[in-house]
Amino acid sequence: MFVGHFALGFAAKRVTPKLSLAMLFVAAQLADLLWPVLVAFGIEHVRIEPGNTAFTPLNFVSYPYSHSLLLLAIWGVGLGLVCSRFVDGRYIFAIVTALVVSHWLLDFLTHRPDLPLYPGGPKVGLGLWNSVPWTVAIEVTMYVAGVWIYSRCTRPRDGIGRRSFIGLVALLGLAYVANISSAPPPSVPALCVTAIIGAGVTLVLSQWVDRHRQFVV
Repeated sequence: MFVGHFALGFAAKRVTPKLSLAMLFVAAQLADLLWPVLVAFGIEHVRIEPGNTAFTPLNFVSYPYSHSLLLLAIWGVGLGLVCSRFVDGRYIFAIVTALVVSHWLLDFLTHRPDLPLYPGGPKVGLGLWNSVPWTVAIEVTMYVAGVWIYSRCTRPRDGIGRRSFIGLVALLGLAYVANISSAPPPSVPALCVTAIIGAGVTLVLSQWVDRHRQFVV
């Protein structure tokens, strides 16, 4: 799942207005922020195998530290504690922790049985990625709902807040379309570099967007 994770980050702004959109995205996407770095260092492993599922050519061979349920719960508690320490607001710890763990729950829906419950433990997954139409329908519905919630609970401070928000929504949408329609990555290192750069651009842009919008009750 891709834009589905961002959908939850957008929607969470409604209940945690003091957290920036970038931090909400970090929480929702923490697993995928850790993953390319761990793969690049040879700690986790992926193979490019076109046809592995109908939706993605990636075979997630091993990713127990970034994507197991146990480790994501630990990462979530840790990030929740950090955020609640530096940001004063209700539900900060609970929402951040829940967003981090939500990544595993959404991936459980889409992945084939390759998601570990804990390092070295059994692997599970319902395999929605075997159906491109159902995957797209569910993700796009979630994305539209998340974007709508964010747009209703914030308003632009200026023209930048309006235009940059539209740009961010469009950028994530285009990235999703490219992910579906483009050829498989040429190599694992290229995949890692692309993922890291894409994450960096998204977080910088989302921080910029949020600074030019204000929360409304």
